[in-house]
Amino acid sequence: MKRQDSQQDVVIRVRDLCNRFGSNRVHEHLDISLYRREILGVVGGSGTGKSVLLRSIVGLHQPDSGAIEVFGKELEALTQEQRSQVERRFGVLFQSGALFSSLTLQENVALPLIEHARLSREDAEHLARVKLALVGLPSHASTMVPAQLSGGMVKRASLARALALDPEVLFLDEPTAGLDPIGAAAFDRLIVTLRDALGLSVFLVTHDLDTLYSTCDRVAVLSEKRVLVAGPLEAVEATDDPWIRDYFHGPRGRAVHRAGPATDGAFE
Repeated sequence: MKRQDSQQDVVIRVRDLCNRFGSNRVHEHLDISLYRREILGVVGGSGTGKSVLLRSIVGLHQPDSGAIEVFGKELEALTQEQRSQVERRFGVLFQSGALFSSLTLQENVALPLIEHARLSREDAEHLARVKLALVGLPSHASTMVPAQLSGGMVKRASLARALALDPEVLFLDEPTAGLDPIGAAAFDRLIVTLRDALGLSVFLVTHDLDTLYSTCDRVAVLSEKRVLVAGPLEAVEATDDPWIRDYFHGPRGRAVHRAGPATDGAFE
């Protein structure tokens, strides 16, 4: 997918980002952009700060320096209320799912609709059931609590909650972690379907090669505290770097190439 780095197409622009934890420098002068309606996969070795980068963009971590521009507005220049309005245009799926264990699925998804959209409980739970259906969960799942669900169903319920407020940008932190290959492939296809249907821009942190090949328009590789390379998979694979060679051309990378597209699977 060819992209032009224009103000109109850029949804998120991160420039010169620095993140430090004591003497540990995680990011130094990091630049990255997310374009409208694309799925950007962010990969890197352990400790390269993939999740820290995501948390910095969504406002859960305060960077030491640098600029984060979202929808053409620099976050640091906004008031708290203006920033809150911008962040409501985000949907976030955390690796653990982060569902409330004592609430049913429809109650989990309804909560942001009640708190932020000020809907009545009845209307919020009706919309929650619509969102749960949108991510492929059966109707009876709406009254279940997370402990009654399989791992794949928890991921889908968490995705439904991330979509509750009709976000424009979806952030996914290791969305297929812990899923079996069939469930992970089904979840990957769901992400692409939702992007196409809803016009989402997706910022996807993952280590899963299958996810990269089946979903992403571009891939950004974090290394040496910055983005080493960002572009289509073919360009990233061809980059002369030891970690990239090991990651994309090692045994698991070759296995992904041989396997080709994943077969269909259920949501469990």
